[in-house]
Amino acid sequence: MLIESTVHLPVSLAMFQEFFHSPDREAILRIGFRWFHFLAGITWIGMLYFFNLVNVPVQKGLDAETKKKVNPDLLGRALWYFRWGAVVTVLAGLAYFAMFILKADVNNANTLGGGNINLGFVILAWLTYPVVLFLFEFLIIKKVPGIIKDGRIYAIVIAILILFFSWAMLRFFTGMLTVGTESYASNKTYSIGLGGAYGILMLLNVWGIIWPNNKRILAATAGTGPAAPPELARQAFIASRTNAWLSLPMLLFMGTSHGDWVMFGK
Repeated sequence: MLIESTVHLPVSLAMFQEFFHSPDREAILRIGFRWFHFLAGITWIGMLYFFNLVNVPVQKGLDAETKKKVNPDLLGRALWYFRWGAVVTVLAGLAYFAMFILKADVNNANTLGGGNINLGFVILAWLTYPVVLFLFEFLIIKKVPGIIKDGRIYAIVIAILILFFSWAMLRFFTGMLTVGTESYASNKTYSIGLGGAYGILMLLNVWGIIWPNNKRILAATAGTGPAAPPELARQAFIASRTNAWLSLPMLLFMGTSHGDWVMFGK
């Protein structure tokens, strides 16, 4: 009975041949970019949640002498992984988006629709949205202390800005990938384009506000630099809290790009 039951085993396994095979070059690239993106993203967002959920309340209970002993080493190490995790996350995600998501939609628009869309131009034009949004946010945080003094007022202002830019980005992808009356923008392009723009804004917050401010604060705490202006801590906190809240829709849109919830059409 045992021999009879196993005689057709190779034939049965043949149906899985499509799934168990060596990946080609493109598949290796896709897997590699996704893996680096996930690994670095876990590191970055994990540190972001550590700073907001653990470090902020703990710091309130530490005296100046304890901060001087603990913070330069502890926060210095954490901020290293935090800022470089952000860089790898964004670069790997940007490469994946350009090479495998947006490129497919551009190719469809050009080959099926007869368009003449340039992938590089679309990428560069899209990148201007998070950069301009960051400039607005930077000016608010650095130059308008009255707004960031009350977190609720700042939250309303930044939410309006983000909603406006999000709406503009969705219209941008529709316009750029429309040939005639047919739009070739897929749900993946909309979702990752929007979530990725949030990630780029968060990266700019890390390197433009959070890290420079904390670098000066830690140097002052360790006694290796001049006294840090008191407003630096508030500015870094506001930028970090912005990233923490922004990570929620960012992760949502990354999740909706894979078909379980088709949020933006086809």
